[in-house]
Amino acid sequence: MSKDDKDKVQIIDKDLDLSNAGRGVWLVKVPKYIAQKWEKAPSNMDVGKLRISKSPGQKAQVSLSLTSAVLALDPDEKIPTEHVLDVSQVTKQTLGVFSHMAPEALALAANAGKENSTGASGLPDNEKLYMEGRIVQKLECRPIADTCYMKLKLDSIRKASEPQRRVQPIDKIVQNFKPVKDHQHNIEYRERKKAEGKKARDDKNAVMDMLFHAFEKHQYYNIKDLVKITNQPISYLKEILKDVCDYNMKNPHKNMWELKKEYRHYKTEEKKEEEEHKSGSSDSD
Repeated sequence: MSKDDKDKVQIIDKDLDLSNAGRGVWLVKVPKYIAQKWEKAPSNMDVGKLRISKSPGQKAQVSLSLTSAVLALDPDEKIPTEHVLDVSQVTKQTLGVFSHMAPEALALAANAGKENSTGASGLPDNEKLYMEGRIVQKLECRPIADTCYMKLKLDSIRKASEPQRRVQPIDKIVQNFKPVKDHQHNIEYRERKKAEGKKARDDKNAVMDMLFHAFEKHQYYNIKDLVKITNQPISYLKEILKDVCDYNMKNPHKNMWELKKEYRHYKTEEKKEEEEHKSGSSDSD
């Protein structure tokens, strides 16, 4: 994180409410079908009843029963109503439960009952965070293995085993592309090759003259360009290039051909300066 980003981030400790930090909280894991039912339920509905039975010298037995109001949210879906909660202590972990209230909700709560208050009621700059408590026990909710639960599991197994792709018969033939014997670009390529004819080997001296004439224009060539210029078979051309050219293996002219030193006639910078100096002195005379 850059220095500018650190300056933008503001950490305000007073926004975290720790009044319930010492309260013990249960962390309960429920099946998916219960979570889906509770998400559909309105906030003021009783979704279940928790029973805790204690016997001397034994662990407390915890059970959960879903209310008829929750089951009525989707009458066609049959789910188990009775569940047992397996309790386990949290000893080697420190877990907490936090909640937050959005700025809009804070503004509504602050303005509730203050209709005659003066001044603009702006939104708070940041949300309010609360620590609801420390997790002391973990509970796993498991249904009682009755007929309703077994039917629910059987339906879930059937749905999971259904293939995602299916073969369906169709009434008419669907052809997106008509089959062709040969494509147009292949035909054009063969016709162009026939028109060019088979490349015949010219005299070596004539090929070398074409190469020297090409290298007078540019210092470096790749093999494809030289084949187009000379119109010679690539194997025959490489034999001649090995005699008069060097193949560059390193950058900046990698995989390109250049004339050997004994065949080069490039003017160096010193010679150019001398010629320019001579031409300048002759003009002054």
